[in-house]
This record gives sequence, C-alpha cells and structure tokens, in this order.
Amino acid sequence: MEGGLGRIIFINRYFHPDHSATSQLLSDLAFDLASHHAEVHIVTSRMRIDDPSAGLPPFEQVNGVLVHRLWTTHFGRYTMVGRLMDYLTFYFSLFIKLLFFVRKGDTVVCKTDPPLASVIALPVIRFRNARLVNWLQDLFPEVAENLGTIGLGGVMAGILRRLRNRSLTGAEINVAISEGMAQALRRQNIHPQRIRVLPNWSDSTRIFPVALEKNLLRHQLGLEKYFVVGYSGNMGRAHDFNTILEAAQKIEHHSEIVFEFVGGGVRLPWIINEVKRLGLKNVRFRSYQSRDTLAESMSVADVHLVSLMASLEGLCVPCKFYGVAAAGKPIVYVGAPEGELSGLIQKYRCGVHVNVGDAEGLANQILALRHDLEMRKKLGDNARSLLLANHDYKQAMAAWREVLGQFVNGGGPG
Repeated sequence: MEGGLGRIIFINRYFHPDHSATSQLLSDLAFDLASHHAEVHIVTSRMRIDDPSAGLPPFEQVNGVLVHRLWTTHFGRYTMVGRLMDYLTFYFSLFIKLLFFVRKGDTVVCKTDPPLASVIALPVIRFRNARLVNWLQDLFPEVAENLGTIGLGGVMAGILRRLRNRSLTGAEINVAISEGMAQALRRQNIHPQRIRVLPNWSDSTRIFPVALEKNLLRHQLGLEKYFVVGYSGNMGRAHDFNTILEAAQKIEHHSEIVFEFVGGGVRLPWIINEVKRLGLKNVRFRSYQSRDTLAESMSVADVHLVSLMASLEGLCVPCKFYGVAAAGKPIVYVGAPEGELSGLIQKYRCGVHVNVGDAEGLANQILALRHDLEMRKKLGDNARSLLLANHDYKQAMAAWREVLGQFVNGGGPG
C-alpha cells in the first residue's frame, strides 16, 4: 500500500468520540495513517471515559478507520472492583477477537489501557506470525506499586512484571513517550534496539493562543477580571492535588485569583469534597470540553498547573503538558526537580517548577506570575515555541509513520 504501512490493528479501551488523552492521541494517529492509505483497525470498548454506559456501536467506520468495539462490563473507573471487572472482561473479549481477526504480517499496536493488554495479545500475535508494537503511556505494575494500590505490590508485582517484560521482549518495538521511560525499560533488560522514544504531542492547529480580551468563553464564564490558575484534563491518582489545594488556601484572600479545574477523573470527587471541607471560595469546576473548543478553553487560564507524583517520574508523563504548551500559556509544574518536565521547563524557559508538598512555594510562584505580565508572555511564547519545534502533531505523525513503515517486507527494528 502507499506509504508502506500495511494492515495495522490498535488496541486501547477508548477511541473517538471519547475525549480522554489516550483516545485523542490514538484517534490522531489512526486517522492520519488511514489518510496515508493504511488499513487501520481499532479494537476498543463500547464505553466513554466519562460515561461507562455510553453503549457505542459494536462496529463502525470513522474517517476511513474500522472500529471494532468489544463487549465488556461497564462499571467505570470509580471503584477498584468495578475497574477490575471492566479489565477482565476486556481481556477475555480481546483474546477471542484477536484469535479470529489477526492475520499473518499484521502489525498490532498495544497501548497500556488496560494495562497488560500486550500480555493477552502476544500469544495470538506469535501464533498468527504477526508483529507486536507496544505503545507505552505508563509502566505497569510500577505505577501501581508506587501508588500503593492494594494487592499489586510485593510478589504479585513481581509476577506481573515478568509477564509484562515477556511481552516487551517479544515486541518488535517498544515505544516510550520519554527518555526517562526508555531508561526504565533498559533497566528491565529490554534491548535498546527495540526501544524508540516518541513523545506525545498536541495539534497546534486545534489548540492555539486565544487573546484574553477576545476569548468569548472567558467572558461567558465571568472570568474577565480574574487571574485564572487552570488545571485541564485528567485528575487521576498519578497527580498531586494536595499541594495545589493548600496553595489555593494560602492565597484565598487574594480575591482576584481563582483556580479552575476542567475535566474529570477518579480524584475529582476527592477534590470537590476537599474544597468543601476547606471552605475554599476561589476554586471552580468545569467538565471535559470538546476538542473543537479546546483553544478557547485552554486559553481561559492565565497560567496552567501540571502535576505528577514524584515517585512516578520516568513511569508516565502528563499529556496535558503539550496542550498547555500549544495554548502558549506558562506552565507551573508541581513535581520532582530532576524530572523530565522540570528539565524541559528549565531548558526552554516555558514555566516554573515547584516541589511536591511545597504549597508555600507554589503560592509564591502564582503571586509572582500574577504581577508580572511580561514574564507570563515570555514563558507562554517559549512554551508555544517548544511545542512547534519538538512536539507538534505533524512531526509526531511523520515519526510514527516511519516507525510503522519499517516492518513492511520483513523489516524490523534493525
């Protein structure tokens, strides 16, 4: 086929029209590959991340991509038992689907939602003489271990890690989204030739700076006179919110400053309850926004918060970093000083860094940015330049086409 891409099967629990980060990234890539005449199939669930009972159709074609949606339970993400049942039924349906669907020479790309999908897929892929590519958004079970997830430490973590590593060594390529993650893979004795670093991205034509005075959404929300500290995207267990809410409490008397949380996630109910417990009047919430309104939505804030628990550095990277950069906003990163995002912020001078737990430091940084319009503009411009130079959609798509195209006619990681 034109572009040398062949038949490609992606596995991920969420896909268009779902608006989760993994879905949006996969949708971008799948639609691009289809436009380059690859035969693209998506094996996914019938759920949306914000609506487990959505009941999306079992099969449809979207922008040239063939979407196969599996039957699973649909408890959603808010209880561990429900999430486990969703995972297990997805694994069962996935194995049956792949057994009758994968063909010789196919390239099967496994993402990491649900975790260990590649473990289920690998036996079928080998049986059918197909190829496995792992697209790693995080490293499991290490993330679960570091978050103290009940039942996923100690002996169980060791068993899961061995199973995971077999699927990594059995893959043609393991795509890591950061150099820190690539280093973690090498420490697991994954051969360097089977590792590629392909960072996530944002589409600069979809998310771009919208001047505050021209932002109709900011006006509709009644935020014209406020200094808005934004947090946009998933509010999951990997992110630190204690530091953020403590900082909000410390500067609550600055009535011109508001914190706005946009999105959802398993930690959202805790955040809402904590805001009520602390009696905070300077915190607002909005639900997930459609991709068509992201430019305005991301541009509502004067600065954006990005956070990651320090223990998870090298195991995952918050996707929201790239969206904030595309919007040309200063990034206030709450995370480890030696982390990958801290390094990017320092190198490209596109934001500021605060250690997890340093609420006083975060409050001071917010106040300093509040009073320095020139600095905010410089940091925001640098963030946009970083995105355009290194992490824009077109660059990422070209890199992925190159990686996937190498498998045609018996090619490999070489």
